[in-house]
Amino acid sequence: MQRFQGKSVIVTGSAHGIGEAIARRFAAEGAGVLIADLDEAAAVLTAAEIVAAGGSANAMRVDVKSSDDINAMVAATVETYGKVDVLVNNAGDVTISRHFLESDEAWWDHFIDTNLKSQYLACRAVAPLMAAAGGGCIINMSSGGATRSHRGMVAYDASKGGVEALTRGLALDLAPYGIRVNALVPGLIVTRPEHAEPIADKRRADTVPMGRGGTPQDLAGPAAFLASADAAYMTGSCLVVDGGVLVQQRSPQVETFPPDRFPSISDLA
Repeated sequence: MQRFQGKSVIVTGSAHGIGEAIARRFAAEGAGVLIADLDEAAAVLTAAEIVAAGGSANAMRVDVKSSDDINAMVAATVETYGKVDVLVNNAGDVTISRHFLESDEAWWDHFIDTNLKSQYLACRAVAPLMAAAGGGCIINMSSGGATRSHRGMVAYDASKGGVEALTRGLALDLAPYGIRVNALVPGLIVTRPEHAEPIADKRRADTVPMGRGGTPQDLAGPAAFLASADAAYMTGSCLVVDGGVLVQQRSPQVETFPPDRFPSISDLA
């Protein structure tokens, strides 16, 4: 499939994990991709691998909290590809857990700036260009934390709730200009192979109705879909990709009718 031949795509936080998988998918489908990441060495490597595989990609170091870096990122994309058709706001942080009673202003600001303000800055930078071109697509990365809560992650959850509110608001403001704005909501994703460990993998598998934790590649297809003509009538939506985690009232570990009581295939024969 070459759905994005001639299109240009910016993916922030795309040297690793979900962002990398999304960038590789767009490149595989014909897009020119900018790999934007704080980890410049890894971004350059990812871009080189995409080019070696026959795709088109460039890399640059971008701190998404910096408006100067964001503006430089967009300018570099326009210089290389002439336009910005798709923006994927993937960059963010989920690593610093802290109980609210032990929190401070710096912790709060870090998550709001990294996960929410960064998306505003990037959208503000590309939206005028997309509007002048007659349209475009923005995909913001959210989280189950936008509508449910994690213990010890008040700031993170607040930032992701803001992402979904930002997505809805932008969808309304930008629809008349042909710009669609949607969000992806990942579930329990192992973003890097080195983060996988048997005990954690089993906990994920036991919790997810589909029986496994997610991979970055599980988000690549949905991202491509949201940017494609197949999603031409979608805007303001939050597409959940979590193996069924958010739809369950209770986790399987405390379920009153747990999966081990389900009929087996042989019982149904």
